[in-house]
Amino acid sequence: MTIAPDAPRPHRLWLAAALVVFALVSLTVGVVAKHNTLAPGLYPPSYLKLFFSDPIHLKVWLATAAVALACFQVLTAAHIYARLRLPMRAAVGAVHRWSGRLAILLTLPVAYHCIFLLGYGDYSTRVEVHSLLGSVVYGAVIAKVLIVRGGSRFPAWALPVAGGTLFAILLGLWLTSSLWFFRNVGVGT
Repeated sequence: MTIAPDAPRPHRLWLAAALVVFALVSLTVGVVAKHNTLAPGLYPPSYLKLFFSDPIHLKVWLATAAVALACFQVLTAAHIYARLRLPMRAAVGAVHRWSGRLAILLTLPVAYHCIFLLGYGDYSTRVEVHSLLGSVVYGAVIAKVLIVRGGSRFPAWALPVAGGTLFAILLGLWLTSSLWFFRNVGVGT
């Protein structure tokens, strides 16, 4: 059976579906965050601080750990795609999957605090870029999971592009939050 020349290829339909899911999740997160926006300078009370002195230190260090794991994800992906050889051999696939899961898990308390307690900020360029990236990060996560689970339904380049996009978003979030905090406030807990 052949596909008619004017019919869209199945890969295109699946890519479109992943992009629509990415957009819908991102838009939903952005709308919820905008609905919960506080005035600049206000910081809500929060019980989410674990063993840190306050929620901001929790967020900074969890985001830093998530970005460190995301960097590890890039290294293990380079090994999987034969661009780099690591000494892990057969375990690299499992290590790659679990480090990714842990990275996303570490972002959940940060996202909760940012989306539901602080909301979408637009009072400075840094904060607005951070809010935009925060609005799209889980859309990128879900789109990447769809591509991973979809396997051959997607073209071979889709997974590295989705993974690279997710990494870039996480790195941008870290640069506009944790790195800014370390440089302007300090490292202490």
